[in-house]
Amino acid sequence: MSDARPIAIAVDGGGSKTDAVAIDLDGTVIASARSTTSSPHIIGMAEAAALVDGLIEELLAQTGERQIAAANIYLSGLDLPAEVAAFRDGIAGYAWADAVVDNDLFALLRAGTSEPDAVAVVCGTGINCVGVRGDGRVVRYPSLGIMSGDWGGGWHLGEQALWHAARAVDGRGPATRLVTDIPAVYGLDSVTDVIEALHFQRIPNSDLSRIAPSVFDAARAGDAVAGSLVDRQAEEIVVFAATTLRRLELLDRPVPVVLGGGVIGARDARLLSAIESGLSETAPLARIRLVTAAPILGAGLLALEAAGADAAALAKAREQLASRQAAAGLPVAAAPAVVQ
Repeated sequence: MSDARPIAIAVDGGGSKTDAVAIDLDGTVIASARSTTSSPHIIGMAEAAALVDGLIEELLAQTGERQIAAANIYLSGLDLPAEVAAFRDGIAGYAWADAVVDNDLFALLRAGTSEPDAVAVVCGTGINCVGVRGDGRVVRYPSLGIMSGDWGGGWHLGEQALWHAARAVDGRGPATRLVTDIPAVYGLDSVTDVIEALHFQRIPNSDLSRIAPSVFDAARAGDAVAGSLVDRQAEEIVVFAATTLRRLELLDRPVPVVLGGGVIGARDARLLSAIESGLSETAPLARIRLVTAAPILGAGLLALEAAGADAAALAKAREQLASRQAAAGLPVAAAPAVVQ
């Protein structure tokens, strides 16, 4: 016999993985599923829709036949209005075609705050920012890499680190321990080996993001080149946040700036200190909220809100989603951590 109680479904897809959950309207998380990236920039629009549909089918297989009260889908790579529209066109034949669809930054934003005026910056595989204002104004960015003015994220840090290491090897740039640290990431002997493996596609170009942790390790060990990359990353995060606050005319009031993503979530002291210092100069009233909980938390809360769940259900869902993250051995922030 089918369960007549409705459920909310939430999906969050980033540059490396996609999480999906089904939640009873009392806040109980009753099913979950995970797959690889669903970013249309990486796998294509039709493939992204099919991957999400597969995850939702997996959830429904776990829950049994249930009415979907709300479905909220947040994906990396849905940066432009045209991309959101194209994804909507691509899901027209699916049972969840009336879902709320948007960029995964909105899930991060909700994981960090429910305030009507807020900014979120994600720095994971890539970097992006969104800002909202209570009167309905929204500031967002194309997030298409260098061509749209972006700098940073794990992939770009890896690319830049390899650039510096290559120049150190042939004498065009300063010495750096990245010359030895980068080959070790891939189990190779030299920077030249890494370059050739990338050129001949023995190493996928997307794997440049694997270098990012070594950049932070080298910076902590005092490597000047790596340190300059960490400082540049902090500067870009600050510029994103402060610019968005200015465009929304919110610099004159206390506003949460939610920070998340794998690069930020690693809690590197030098990076976080530089972000805090930079924002204190450019946006002194900003209140930093560091979110290390997976963005599926925010997606789940948004789906429950869309389904009309009450405050008790939202609190229960927040606790349960954080507990699931802890059980998976991942960093947890059941409530946003404030860094100033």
